[in-house]
Amino acid sequence: MLRRYRALVSACLLVILAVFNAPSAMGQQPNIISEIRVVGTQRIEPSTVMSYMALTPGQAFDPALMDQSLKSLFSTGLFADVTLRREGRALIVQVVENPIINRIAFEGNRRLSDDLLLAEVSLRARRVYTRTKVQSDVRRLLDLYRRSGRFAAGVVPKVIQLPQNRVDLVFEIREGPLTKVRRISFIGNSSFSDRALRGQIQTVESAWYRPLTTDDRYDPERLSSDRDRLRRFYLSQGYAEFRVLSAIAELTPDQEAFIVTFTVEEGQRYRFGKIDVIGELRDLSADRMRALVTTREGDWYNRDAIDETVGILTDTLGTLGYAFGDVRARTNRDRENLTAGITYEIREGSRVYIERIDIVGNVRTEDRVIRRELAQVEGDALSTAAQRRSLRRIRNLNFFERVGIQDQPGSAPDKRVLRIEVEEAATGELSFGAGFSTTAGFLGDIELRERNLLGKGQDLRLGLTLAQLQQEIDLSFTEPYFLDKNLSAGFDLFRRLTDRQDQSSFDEDEIGFALRMGYQLTQPLRHNVAYELRRREITSVKSDASRVIRQQEGSTISSSISNVFFYDRLDSRFDPTDGYFARYKVDVAGLGGSVQYLRNTVGAGFFTPIVSRDWVIGISGEVGHIFGIGEDVRLVDRYYLGGGNLRGFEAGGVGPRDRSTDDALGGNLLARGSVELTFPVGLPREFGFSGRAYSDFGFVTNVEESGPDIIDTGTVRVGVGVGLAWRSPIGPMRLDFSRAVVKENHDNTEVLRFSIGTRF
Repeated sequence: MLRRYRALVSACLLVILAVFNAPSAMGQQPNIISEIRVVGTQRIEPSTVMSYMALTPGQAFDPALMDQSLKSLFSTGLFADVTLRREGRALIVQVVENPIINRIAFEGNRRLSDDLLLAEVSLRARRVYTRTKVQSDVRRLLDLYRRSGRFAAGVVPKVIQLPQNRVDLVFEIREGPLTKVRRISFIGNSSFSDRALRGQIQTVESAWYRPLTTDDRYDPERLSSDRDRLRRFYLSQGYAEFRVLSAIAELTPDQEAFIVTFTVEEGQRYRFGKIDVIGELRDLSADRMRALVTTREGDWYNRDAIDETVGILTDTLGTLGYAFGDVRARTNRDRENLTAGITYEIREGSRVYIERIDIVGNVRTEDRVIRRELAQVEGDALSTAAQRRSLRRIRNLNFFERVGIQDQPGSAPDKRVLRIEVEEAATGELSFGAGFSTTAGFLGDIELRERNLLGKGQDLRLGLTLAQLQQEIDLSFTEPYFLDKNLSAGFDLFRRLTDRQDQSSFDEDEIGFALRMGYQLTQPLRHNVAYELRRREITSVKSDASRVIRQQEGSTISSSISNVFFYDRLDSRFDPTDGYFARYKVDVAGLGGSVQYLRNTVGAGFFTPIVSRDWVIGISGEVGHIFGIGEDVRLVDRYYLGGGNLRGFEAGGVGPRDRSTDDALGGNLLARGSVELTFPVGLPREFGFSGRAYSDFGFVTNVEESGPDIIDTGTVRVGVGVGLAWRSPIGPMRLDFSRAVVKENHDNTEVLRFSIGTRF
């Protein structure tokens, strides 16, 4: 009985223990993560590692979640290696941290500087080292060398281990030789020779006589641009169906040069057919727009002329208030008669606005220097005409080697992003000069100038010139946007000594200063105003000089204000090939001082290409008149003609003079003009040579003095000639051979005019 009782008690105790221990047994399931341990961290906190994982304690050992956690940790770029393993119910995360870069160095680079290479790579000191980023940077460096024309370059990254998990990253570079273009050939051209087509593209063949050019280096981007250049050339010559089928660059077996082959399909040459303008805008006169069309029926087809007309019509629409007017040229080809009719369609364009303007490539120049030249800002309606104006204004800054504007899609269909790409040029100049000029004789000069001071667009110049016939020192400063407004302001300080003994038997000594200010009245019209205080002295007068000169010996002080109105429609201020300009200047002296006069000068010029952009006709002229207020006009304030402004005659060789002494006296009335043709001379364009054929004409007359010894015929003189200009590596050079074909017996003429300067 007692034995049965003990067995019953034992069974009850076992049941009770099983009930109390049931939860503990359930919590000890083998597939549940009890903890996560991070091993191998040095700089990174374990909690940071766990934050990237998809698993947490209490979850099951899910293979999918473990794989996701592994990928997430690798994607951070913080770790060179990651492993996940299970120890019982614990998850062990074993990591190997990527090292920190101590420094980045380049070895073997001679052609490209360390700063340029460092700007190209994405890795930096004190950042995490990863093999993926190193491989990416190697590709970036190779692309940079290829853009500079070195396709045989090689880059090998080396890692130097340092304590505390740090490394030095060294890029060992083998630059290799320049990969140049050995030969350029064309297939399919019959209307133009290979030589003529080579003259239309930028890429040139490598040759011994091209030591300074970089255009003989192979550049895929330049090759793509050359395709467009060929297409524009043929389209401007009437070949409306021209195509570039291929442009292939093949590396020679020695891997030192490329052979470039363009395959073209010229097609037939077309003339313009019927030209018409149709418009869908209300209150717009189609007849008025037709009068602006520059293409003419019967002329050879010319895509440049079509684009010019589209630009003129678009600009006119904007002037008339049609902000969203859209002009498109539709071509109707008649292949049987070889004509291309053009219909200019004017309609309401889609309303597209500028969402954002991005500027890239400016390392030194501040963004605002570029933005203030833009004809549009964020929020304005997109205008191709305004883009062209912006492009021209940025180029006229002369701060950049290249400027390009692209519009890209924005965040909505009616929004666009303008991307302005620039490549900065050197704007600081410390130059020493030497040379010879027919006017000044042998000369030397020193000039310190910064055209983009501190990247703010300011111009500071200090110059010193020493010549046989002239010595000058001057300091000038210009702020193009004074008070952050479209208002230029500046000053000039100068001292000048000029030898006029051969011309008028005296020397001139000037010292003074000027304050300047200018602003845009309208887009093409600018107004400049200046105040000048100047002391001028006529000295060293010869004893046998003209009585007029002897009477004016001594010093005067002039206090004057000048106003200049300049209307600019040129494609470039520095080397115009198309467009026109007009200028009016009025000077008033007498606001104090001892000199009083009023001087008016009007000038204009017109440039247009013929045959091609290398053949340019330029026509310019100027008329000026000065009269004294209560006194005669002094010699130093009068107009002189000859030399640079009337070739074929010496400086001051035309106009009123003293018969007995042959001294030039200048005149109060001037009129002159010039017609000049610029043309290529057959040499490769990178040589910088161009030819000139010109005719200059004009007269200067009207002096207050009279008497038997004063000659003042007032007749027109004409000089004709040819010249050669050279943009040489040591400075600009010009050589002119002229002949005075219409002259007076007392005029002083010259046949040869030569000038050259050097910079080093």
